[in-house]
Amino acid sequence: MSALAQYAILLGLTLGAVGFVVCLYALARAIGRSRAEPGKDVPATAGSLSRDPVWVRYHAKYYGYALLFLAFDMEMAFMYPWAVVYREEGLIALLDMGVFLAILFLGLLYGWSQGALRRQE
Repeated sequence: MSALAQYAILLGLTLGAVGFVVCLYALARAIGRSRAEPGKDVPATAGSLSRDPVWVRYHAKYYGYALLFLAFDMEMAFMYPWAVVYREEGLIALLDMGVFLAILFLGLLYGWSQGALRRQE
């Protein structure tokens, strides 16, 4: 199969998916009713009005946890395809993943030394 045919298939799938979403949206707008209610745009928590403002600022200490989560989440996202091609690639794939995990481990050690994993209250 040529590259042009593969791109044509990709374009067709993309247009089909976009068309499907647009059709579902149009169908929902045509069938569904929309009523204007005064309480719809008010932020509520468990049925009662929220005391806090909608846009809240989070403390900077939580960004360290978020970055650590993203780092190890990306590790898993890279390890699944690696596990699929490991047998074909052999030792090169093993060394590549070892370097990748070593870099992540060094980041974890650095975060640990800076106190990013300490429980803060």
